[in-house]
Amino acid sequence: MLNVEKKYLFLIVLHLIIGALLYNNGYTPKIYGYSIIFGGILYIINSKNRNHEVLYATAYMVGSEIVLRMTDGNPVYEFSKFGVMIFVLVGVYFSGISKNAVAYWIFLLLLIPSVIITCVELNYAISLRKEISFNVSGPVCLGVCSIYTYNRKVSIEQINNILLCIGLPIVSCIVYLTLFTPNIRDIITGTDSNGLTSGGFGPNQVSTMLGLGMFIFVSRLLLLSNTKYLFAINLFLTMYITYRGFITFSRGGMITGFVMIVALIVVSYFFVSQVKRLRMTLMIAFIMASFTAAWYYSSDQTNGMINKRYANQDAAGRVKEDKLSGRTELAADEYETFLKYPVLGIGVGRNMEQRYQRTGELIVSHNEITRMIAEHGSLGILGLIILFLTPLILYIDNKYNIYLVCFLAFWLLTINHAAMRLAAPAFMYSLSLLKVVPDEE
Repeated sequence: MLNVEKKYLFLIVLHLIIGALLYNNGYTPKIYGYSIIFGGILYIINSKNRNHEVLYATAYMVGSEIVLRMTDGNPVYEFSKFGVMIFVLVGVYFSGISKNAVAYWIFLLLLIPSVIITCVELNYAISLRKEISFNVSGPVCLGVCSIYTYNRKVSIEQINNILLCIGLPIVSCIVYLTLFTPNIRDIITGTDSNGLTSGGFGPNQVSTMLGLGMFIFVSRLLLLSNTKYLFAINLFLTMYITYRGFITFSRGGMITGFVMIVALIVVSYFFVSQVKRLRMTLMIAFIMASFTAAWYYSSDQTNGMINKRYANQDAAGRVKEDKLSGRTELAADEYETFLKYPVLGIGVGRNMEQRYQRTGELIVSHNEITRMIAEHGSLGILGLIILFLTPLILYIDNKYNIYLVCFLAFWLLTINHAAMRLAAPAFMYSLSLLKVVPDEE
């Protein structure tokens, strides 16, 4: 076994063990969570961020967020977003930022008026600090990360390592999920998103990270499995993460992962030589076979319920009226709010407050686009335009970032079904701004 294979296998086994410890030891989540925080800061300081170590530390925190939320390993619920920003600011201290990242300074400034409105108008029966933090921490995290990554030069190898840093904690997560729900057939009774197969946590967020993990290990299977051992490890992880993602019964994250994979295959196909295209075609066949196997196994374990879920049917096989699990009504409500407050918006969190006053239910937005339009008004629309156009403009002179379309797809699709509850959409978006320097390969 080659050294690279031994190192890779060691990292995978280590995170399998971490996943088991997170489930079996009450102190492990806190130890793990705080180790990531303080270890990441020391790692960046000791290296003086000479080789963008901040991106590795941040990636690992992003990948571990979901399992730390499941196990209560973070100091506070939203800490991962703030931890990401702390890491980035330490990196900025050592490496500075691009003076051309003006667009993202403007984006951050556009968020301020809506926050001021909330400070003045929000009903104090609802926590002011929590509402602002819950709704704005994601966009602020995106802005801070983007200011750091804007046109920063990296190699494709460094991007692959960054993705691996996200993927390793997801390996720990699937171990935790397996131990949490050892017998799937006993708990599947319907076609709704299932918290029991999601570690007792929100299936939408778990599915989001598992879909991302599926993409990460498919990318390694497609581009970095040069030996039979690496191929076997990546194939197994791809199949098992896909299976665990399916049985969350939350479709958004898995569909996003599949879109990213298709985008990667299409883009990377044009970057490889004619000889390597044959090998790539063979890898694609293996990937499709692994997805098929994961689907049939999921169908068997769920007594066919997963088939009905993706066909938008209930347990009795009847087609559901709303294909988006109530999200359409929420988006329509937020659009109506924008029409009432078109300039500065209603204020951060106030749309949820007014919805609570009308219905008696605290229903949070699932769509970051309609939330920004409702709560930030025309300034929110301007902010979204900045986010959409800037990476596409940079892409004109950044053709070697073969993951750019994948990262943008993850951000755009995720914020449409899961808003920005996680740090992942913000960080993945910022990776699309990196300037990839080509190597000989």
